[in-house]
Formats: sequence, structure tokens, C-alpha cells
Amino acid sequence: MDQAAKAQAFKALHERKKLFVIPNPWDGASAKMLASQGFAALTTTSAGLAFVLGKPDGGVTREQSLWNAKLIVDSVDLPVAADLENGFGHTPEDAAKTIRQAAEIGLVGGSIEDATNDPTKPIYDFDLAVERVAAAAEAAHALSFPFTFVARAEGFLWGQGDLDQIIRRLQAFEKAGADVLFAPGLPSIEAIRTVVQSVGKPVNVVRGGPGPSLAELEAAGVRRVSLGGSLSRVAYTALKKAGEELLATGTFGFAEGILSTAALNKLMSGS
Repeated sequence: MDQAAKAQAFKALHERKKLFVIPNPWDGASAKMLASQGFAALTTTSAGLAFVLGKPDGGVTREQSLWNAKLIVDSVDLPVAADLENGFGHTPEDAAKTIRQAAEIGLVGGSIEDATNDPTKPIYDFDLAVERVAAAAEAAHALSFPFTFVARAEGFLWGQGDLDQIIRRLQAFEKAGADVLFAPGLPSIEAIRTVVQSVGKPVNVVRGGPGPSLAELEAAGVRRVSLGGSLSRVAYTALKKAGEELLATGTFGFAEGILSTAALNKLMSGS
């Protein structure tokens, strides 16, 4: 598919009434693995990329993020969106620039959050947050294809604001032009249901640990479920356990049932 066809396919996924899962690869190999399993679209993970680079989450630049996104775009014939953090800058123009550059490297969607990456003032003031969303949405909708723009309200992750304040932001982001709404850290299925019922656009929920099932999320009206950095953490957990076994017992039980080099070569070559 060309970029326009991928964009249309991605838009259509959000227009269905059925929930879909959009997993988060962190490199070309993980993207190919997920594509081979039948997922309809992928989105990047800023945390997963940061770990690849040996950095903590939040330590990735715009250039590194787009390099990683292009690697994933070029690895699979699927719609790919990206976690674009806060747009890698504080101004509305920074947010718009990031959206335009994301489109230039083949992405068909992306999210921008209202977190500042400054622990002393973790969330943008309301008016500035809305202006940033409006600028990003305008840039997305000026493209020649339907770039799906996701606006994120990060207050719960930073202990900033209650559910009413988060909903107020999401409603303002919707009015500013966001195509999908996302509030990471919603504390319960009841809170998720309240958010869904309070807005008119599709809602994304991130999962990666204990909590509501996909069936429960779909019943609550959630349209899209992403996985954040959880799949990359699965891989690092397996690596940690392998190292611990080697040092503790000198055994190789971790290698039982692992994929063979031949199987991975076949997957990477697309054969």
C-alpha cells in the first residue's frame, strides 16, 4: 500500500464500532513479528525506543523518534502511527512541525501529549495545551491524506487533576480538531466508560498490565487499545531472567522453546 492507502485504512479502523488493538514495536524486527501475527496497524513506543538507546523514557529527540518510526514504516506494509511525545518542543508551532515531519517519513498518524517533560511543571496550562492541539490538528488536516491525530491528556500519569479536569481537556482537544482522544492512567473501567461517554471522538486506552479485558473495554465503548512500552518490557524481562539463570545456576533453561535463527531469518526476509 502507498501512504494514502495506508492512511485511509487506518482511518477506517477508527470508524468501525469494533475495538482494535494497535501494538507498539520498538524496532524493525518487532514490527515484522507483529505484522506477521495479523495486526492491522502499528504504532511506535517512545519508551521502547528510549530503552533501545540506553536512555530512560522521555530522553528521545525528535530526530531519534522519526528515525525509529521510519525504520518501522519501511519494515512493514501496514499503517504505522507514532508516539510523538509532546511534539519535541513547547510551542504550538513545535507540535505542528512534528506532525508535518511525521507525515514526510511515511507515518499516517501520531499522538501529541500535554506533558511538558519538566517535573517541576509537568502539564501545560490549559490554554496552551489547547493551542498546541489546534496547531497539530491543523497541520494534520492540511495534508493530502487523512493523518489521524491523537491528543493525549497526561494528568493522571503526573498526579495532576481529577477526572473532571481530564475530561475538560479531552473535550477541548476534540473541539480543537483531534481525531482520537487518549488519557493514559485512567484508574478504572468506570472512569474509562465516563470518558468515552463524555466525548464524541474515538478513545484510545493503553494496556500492558492487570486490568480490564479487551471485551470489557469494548463494552465500555473503547475503540482502540495500544500497549505502550509493555511488549519491549516483556523482551527485557526475558533477557533479565536468562542472565539471572546463567549467573545463578549455569544452566540454559531459558533457551527452551525459543525461536530458531532460521525461523527469524525467514520472518525478516518475508519468505
